Amino acid sequence: MKRIAALDMLRGYALVCIMLDHMPIGLLRNVTLTNFAVFDAAELFVLLSGFLVGMVWVKVEARQGRRAAQIRFLRRAAQVWLALIAGAILLALFSALLFKLHMNHTAVWFQYARWIVEHPIGYVATVALMWMQPNLLDVLALYVLLIATVPLALPIMLRWPWLGLGVSVVVWIFAQPLNALIPNQRPGPGLLFNPFGWQLLFFAGVAMGAFRDRFMPVLRRRAALLTWVSAGVLLFGLVIVLAWKIGAPAKPVSQFLRQITGGIDKWSLDFMRFIAIVAASWIVAVPLARPFAWMAATRPGEALAEIGRGGLFSFVVCVMLSIWGDALDMTVAPGPANFWWRLAIDIWLVVAFWAIAAVWMRRDMWLPPLRARLGLG
Repeated sequence: MKRIAALDMLRGYALVCIMLDHMPIGLLRNVTLTNFAVFDAAELFVLLSGFLVGMVWVKVEARQGRRAAQIRFLRRAAQVWLALIAGAILLALFSALLFKLHMNHTAVWFQYARWIVEHPIGYVATVALMWMQPNLLDVLALYVLLIATVPLALPIMLRWPWLGLGVSVVVWIFAQPLNALIPNQRPGPGLLFNPFGWQLLFFAGVAMGAFRDRFMPVLRRRAALLTWVSAGVLLFGLVIVLAWKIGAPAKPVSQFLRQITGGIDKWSLDFMRFIAIVAASWIVAVPLARPFAWMAATRPGEALAEIGRGGLFSFVVCVMLSIWGDALDMTVAPGPANFWWRLAIDIWLVVAFWAIAAVWMRRDMWLPPLRARLGLG
């Protein structure tokens, strides 16, 4: 399947934002997506993942049949589950190593470092059963569940799209009581990323990928209207974010806006966050399609695309670098005098992220010789 460079770039951008957002005292986290929109990189990552699922499913089913597509995504769900387990082990071991080196960090809960040493089998088992989802990796637990539903949901969606949409909306409406039924290690009910809420965004992305050739010609007839509406939604979201950032002086504005939007909850994916990311997808895909294609052809765009193409590997690297960056930040004394040190740490992490992803994407060049040298065939 021919890759879309702008799509890979946006996936890479989402992963970089996730890395920076998970560094509590980092500097560049103040200029990531969440500072300018009512949604953040998590929504972008899930929407793009759904879009890719829709595109791939249609291609595989057309060439190899539905059974091949179903098997492919069952295997993909297993791969994501294994990545969750491997990532949880690496996260806990890396956290333990940093504590051993007296490098404090708060990006992940300190108990993981203790459990992997004191109760390794229990730690791995609880992660594998998804009774526990270590923070920073909890979106992978969500992704396992979403991908696992694809072999059943996609045939229904492709044959009866309006029925699929209706079921998804109904599940989203009852997301919180449904999530409360999932046994979990958390003190709160269910999974942190509510799968019954986030499935609406994921399958919206799937529909965009699977049906884009059908509905885009229809939507383009109303392109001007949709662009103005989408821009209005994004500007409204920006006002909400600015009111949050201003704090107490803007409290009357925040209270007024809350009467319009209701509660804005990331973890169950409220309507405002959902409609905002959908509006942003239209702006990027239609009026800004050429600028984004141009950006994807630049050196920074190509670097982000390499990160995006790294898939699960890039996500796990993102988590490890978040922890390391947090630990490095905590070695720098607070205060404006150390602004450049903090900026250097953030920039170094972004460059390191790209370098690791670039090496991984070129593994066909160096892995076979390495295996031969080690006698592994």
